[in-house]
Amino acid sequence: MNGLQHAVFAAEREQHAMPAQTRSAQFRTFCLNFDHAAYLERLTGMGVRWIDAADPEFPPRLRSIYDPPPGLFVRGAGDVTVLATPSVAIVGARSCSDYGAHVARTFARDLARAGVVVVSGLARGVDGWAHRGALEGGGVTVAVLGCGIDRTYPAAHTTLAASICDRGLIVSEYPPGVTSAPWRFPARNRIVAGLTAATLVVEARERSGALITADLALEEGREVLTVPGEITSPLSKGTNDLLRLGARPVFDVADVFEALQIEPPSLHAAGAPDNPVVAAVLAAVDAGAASADDVTRATGLSAGDVAGALVELELAGSLTVTDGVIRR
Repeated sequence: MNGLQHAVFAAEREQHAMPAQTRSAQFRTFCLNFDHAAYLERLTGMGVRWIDAADPEFPPRLRSIYDPPPGLFVRGAGDVTVLATPSVAIVGARSCSDYGAHVARTFARDLARAGVVVVSGLARGVDGWAHRGALEGGGVTVAVLGCGIDRTYPAAHTTLAASICDRGLIVSEYPPGVTSAPWRFPARNRIVAGLTAATLVVEARERSGALITADLALEEGREVLTVPGEITSPLSKGTNDLLRLGARPVFDVADVFEALQIEPPSLHAAGAPDNPVVAAVLAAVDAGAASADDVTRATGLSAGDVAGALVELELAGSLTVTDGVIRR
């Protein structure tokens, strides 16, 4: 028996792949009629690779979880060895705030610049911003699907998925043709957590799917990190609850490197920021702008861009914002 037969058998029956299935008469009959070579040839024609759980290149962190998949379907130009390199899952609310989007993007960018692989689920909100940030940092990001490897969900992220494939990977335990279903997303989350050494939850509502990922990471003895949020915000209810349960609070990206036991690089060297929006905001502050409104008027940028840039500059230690007053 090999994992590919098991993965296809379970998918055709709309079931989660479990070891007990391979002991059934139905599975034995399925294997007799399964053309392994022809199926692999079909995958190759689609630009898809198969990594069996028994293969040496199957990521060891994922192999060690309680419920590993029988294998992974993979597409993208990245080398499969990135699945075994230092990595962090960045997850959170689909309907995240501008602040949450910016934190996810900034952390992912700085981690990617340092060679850390950023893993997420390609969903709207925090997931999407984490992937974008890693790409902006020139690093590698891995997207884990809750549907067949030949699909992109949500379809709105088709362009983002193509960018991920240019130098990273998209992976799924589901073969081509499998549609998304509600039960597949929690199953997907165990792979997100299983591939990584730590899971960072940026924003999460009380019953967010990101909390499932965090729970799965905890069950596997992996580090769970969370960004503290406003106590009055529904988007922070889940993250603040994680803090109450003992998750490690994260205040800047250096905290993530510490959790990974990686020496942080010099992320913000002296000189002008390489992001033109951030550079414009910093120039306005240096010219005397003392509030976000002042910066917006001076730069002509949107309020959202200014707020995001101020968060980035504050995380970098370039300025502080106290009671709405900006200080260098």
